[in-house]
Amino acid sequence: MTSIEERFSAALHKTALGWRHAIDRRLKDLDLGQASWMAIAMIAKSPQPPSQSELAHQLGVENPTMVSMLDRLVKSGFVQRQPSETDRRVKLVVLTEAGMRVYDTVRKEADGFRKELLQGIDPAQLLAATELLEALQRTTEIGGTDQGGCA
Repeated sequence: MTSIEERFSAALHKTALGWRHAIDRRLKDLDLGQASWMAIAMIAKSPQPPSQSELAHQLGVENPTMVSMLDRLVKSGFVQRQPSETDRRVKLVVLTEAGMRVYDTVRKEADGFRKELLQGIDPAQLLAATELLEALQRTTEIGGTDQGGCA
């Protein structure tokens, strides 16, 4: 018999994966992979332009992977790298106007998907589930409370 903890972790993993794939299907016309649109969303949501390393950490990827992804996004005209004013070794990542347009599309699709998926959920259950997931995020030290894989 499967323990509740094992059922929970499997449900959490499958739900997060399903969530990202569902949004990815809605964004297929952008010709961007999931990692790229998630990076664009993270950059757009950041209060300050993130460094390449910060962005890699937020997305849970290695720095070389982040550099390759950013190279593609720069080439596509969605982001720019800018030198930090305080540390010339650090490159900050900012969205271009084209990147902001992509983010607007990502945000609208994600908002619509959230509304569709969560429309029948009791608000009290949604609040309890959200608080539980936020507590688990703090415990596992993964990202912020508003960015975990959704746009």
